[in-house]
Amino acid sequence: MTARTHDMFAFGSLLTAAAFFPPAAITLPTLITSIVGNIVGALFPDMDQASNRLWDLLPAGNAVGKVFRHLFLGHRTISHSLLGGYLLYRFLEWGLPKVFNPESVDVHILLASIMIGFASHLFADGLTKEGIPLFFPFKIKVGVPPLRFLRVTTGSAVENWIVLPLTFLYSGIIVHQYKDIFVTILRNIRA
Repeated sequence: MTARTHDMFAFGSLLTAAAFFPPAAITLPTLITSIVGNIVGALFPDMDQASNRLWDLLPAGNAVGKVFRHLFLGHRTISHSLLGGYLLYRFLEWGLPKVFNPESVDVHILLASIMIGFASHLFADGLTKEGIPLFFPFKIKVGVPPLRFLRVTTGSAVENWIVLPLTFLYSGIIVHQYKDIFVTILRNIRA
């Protein structure tokens, strides 16, 4: 899937999680960092490509990306697996409390938002013809549906004109269906 489709999958997944598991209270910095973290989490698996948008955010990011992408062992390997998700989770669980002030940013909500973005990326890429190596280091590629010819080609008209708009529509339906919950969340925002 393309980056914008991953963004919409991640945001729709975050909205779904918030509708079913609304936070009792949330600070504005937590809300903002969680939305940004969700999108970063959705783009993280593709850091195995030097062209990933996240590399553009770093000073000399493209050069750094060309060097570090080799640590990921190629495109759609460890970064698209349960092992990669586990390693990312453990790293963030350790690192987020060191980066963010826990009095203003709830690192548990932020961590959940990032991992929701990461999981949505794996799900979306599982819909593509290429599938994902969910059980890396085993080379078995997993996809939904299991029959490869029924899956989407990345960047195709089907992705751009059907999958992306349906994901956008889904997000709108979730907001409409659970508007009372979202209004309550917004009313409970603390400074």
